[in-house]
Amino acid sequence: MKLRLVRIGLSLLGNALGLLIAATVLDDMEIEVAPFIFAVLIFSVLSFIVTPAIEKAGEKSVDGLQSLSALISTAIALWLTDLLSDGLKIAGIGTFLIATVLVWLSTVVIGVVLARLVLRRFLTD
Repeated sequence: MKLRLVRIGLSLLGNALGLLIAATVLDDMEIEVAPFIFAVLIFSVLSFIVTPAIEKAGEKSVDGLQSLSALISTAIALWLTDLLSDGLKIAGIGTFLIATVLVWLSTVVIGVVLARLVLRRFLTD
């Protein structure tokens, strides 16, 4: 149970940092400070819901779709978060596509780095 909570916490942190990085790099992506936490929660919950569905569809479809499931899940969660939250606004398809890649890439990198650092320490204690 503790391990699962640590992973959820790391995922939330990775998603928040990914969204902040994308908003910092992209001029047409805005984050409102007050509702940002709500936007991160929406994005994270949607990612947790959408990812298994995309992965399951990928098992039945083209092999390449399975490897792109995390990227597709990020795009769907980002789009829905933009629609459902006042804390995140993305203007334009180009910004949306770049934001999807930036958020996906940063959450992967941050997730791997943080997971290795935190989980290694957590498992050795």
